Amino acid sequence: MSQPRSIVLYWHPMSSATPVACALAELGVPHQRVKVDIKAGEQHKPEYLALNPNGKVPTLTVDGAPMFEALAIQLWLAEEYGVAKGLWPAAGTPEWLQAMSWCAWAYVTYGAVLVRLQVATMGDEALRSAAHADAAREGLDGLLRLLDERLAVQPWMLGAEYSMADLLVASVIGYSVFIGAPVARHAQVQAWLAKVQARPAMRSEG
Repeated sequence: MSQPRSIVLYWHPMSSATPVACALAELGVPHQRVKVDIKAGEQHKPEYLALNPNGKVPTLTVDGAPMFEALAIQLWLAEEYGVAKGLWPAAGTPEWLQAMSWCAWAYVTYGAVLVRLQVATMGDEALRSAAHADAAREGLDGLLRLLDERLAVQPWMLGAEYSMADLLVASVIGYSVFIGAPVARHAQVQAWLAKVQARPAMRSEG
């Protein structure tokens, strides 16, 4: 069991910090929150940039030491607190290998195509393109098909039980719905996403 640590989440509502807030709630990790007003530009202040040189949220400090990037933060939380709670597989197990793979898939592989769709439909006027948007949706459709096939043979990402892998992957898939990803075409993904989003922790404002 890990020793109690001083955990501080730097966040803004309805931002990339939301999945981290949900992860903290799911794991029951005591922490403090510091709101960074990104609309007022507080993320560009020198004292914040000293914690996160990207000038974005989220940032998490652990006993004063900072880390950034939502995926990295969530994986650290899962490793540090999830194993003891039965919400994350032990390192080196086959389930752990799958958890790491699918979480990276969601944020990196799926996320890269999602950014293409976002730029093509919601970016600067000069960058918007119906053709590029259609190509991005087709790419996302293929990736969602892979996820749908996995969820057709098991109820959760790692098998019979819910885990932090479900929270991480669903955070990205759920956001993609608002960008226009064709999630509704994939019945297994849609049903699974609804189950994840119904969990109380997923309503933790971040």
